[in-house]
Amino acid sequence: MKEISLILLCLISLMACKAQETPTQFSSEALNDTFISLEGKQITFADILKQHKGRTVVIDVWASWCRDCIKGMPKVKKLQENNSETVFLFLSLDKTEAAWKRGVVKYNLEGEHYYMQSGWKGAFGSFLDLDWIPRYLVIGKTGEIKVFRAIKADDKIIQEQLN
Repeated sequence: MKEISLILLCLISLMACKAQETPTQFSSEALNDTFISLEGKQITFADILKQHKGRTVVIDVWASWCRDCIKGMPKVKKLQENNSETVFLFLSLDKTEAAWKRGVVKYNLEGEHYYMQSGWKGAFGSFLDLDWIPRYLVIGKTGEIKVFRAIKADDKIIQEQLN
């Protein structure tokens, strides 16, 4: 009986740890990470989010060199068509600002665009535990993270949160 209790306790602990892996709020480090706008201005992630307070936001972490990101763009555009009231933020992990800007034009991406100057291992990338792109997040109207880890724009969990 003690063994069963111990096993159950371990399972409950593991489940609690797993639940903590999916945050509902951004860390202060992630919020204070700085991005570059298309106009060349630095802005914190917190200030980007403040601009859209009260609205649902879809974040697409991508790069113009990323084959999976480009293959997913038609699905992102379909999401945009079906969710015109939603804000779409594109956060680029391109190697240079010039490559990022060319990619925005080349792929005709509508939405807000920022360059992740701190890269994969910066505060924001580390918070996301980035290991793959594209990476999609959904932020609810009250600022909570509704979807933390999606790698396909047509993931049903994204659509469920947008409905």
